[in-house]
Amino acid sequence: MEACAFKVKDVISVIEDFAPVSIQENWDNSGLCIGSPEAAVHSVLLGLDCTPELVDEAVSCGADMIVTHHPLIFSGLKRISPDDPVGLAVTKAVSAGISVYAAHTTADKVVAGVSGAMARRLGLQNMEILDKEGDGVGLGMVGDLPSPISAAEAVELVKGKFGLKAVRTSRLIDKPVKRVAMCGGAGSSLIGKAMESGAQLYLCGDVSYHHFFTPKDFMIMDIGHYESEIEIVAILFSLLRKNFPTFAVRITENIYSNPVFYF
Repeated sequence: MEACAFKVKDVISVIEDFAPVSIQENWDNSGLCIGSPEAAVHSVLLGLDCTPELVDEAVSCGADMIVTHHPLIFSGLKRISPDDPVGLAVTKAVSAGISVYAAHTTADKVVAGVSGAMARRLGLQNMEILDKEGDGVGLGMVGDLPSPISAAEAVELVKGKFGLKAVRTSRLIDKPVKRVAMCGGAGSSLIGKAMESGAQLYLCGDVSYHHFFTPKDFMIMDIGHYESEIEIVAILFSLLRKNFPTFAVRITENIYSNPVFYF
């Protein structure tokens, strides 16, 4: 098949075989948010966030489809203005005829997705879904470290494996850490599930102040929203590259789209 014969719906089919849109959370907006399934695709650009800068990059490199983890449009837009980052990205994408697709909670809820990648990075064993929904999908993962380590060693392990300069953590526990739970992105809603799973440590992002008051044998580590999810871009890249070897699939050159800055 020639490169020009592919359509947006062909790319969507491959992504949704991996992460079906039917499993997304009811508040989410995964799927195709700009463009037609029948539009031709010659090149795909991938990133975590569909920013105006990412759309500009797609234009400059000739990509006619963008695939991200976070949806460009989360809810109904009341106005589209270039003064707003979302409005500007929408305007640029529509003007350039670029289709935009997001695999958000769909990629969060499959074992090979966001949380599974976190678990594999830590080398966890006996992995299972933290909040199961049936049919092998659900949010978060939990598993065991190869051997118990101290809480201080766990901090250094996580920082090293995720390339972090710092983490936010609750008070370090006095007992060894063996079982670790995690959820990519904003995971505070699963703190209870993490405790029920028998984990001594729970990793996620966007933890609020009061959640850091934890029981004495359980600790929470906030590694950052972006930092916990960024590996999904490489996973989607590998998926598309394998299935579409005859046209260009690129990861953005400006991969660091994190809106949070550390000084």
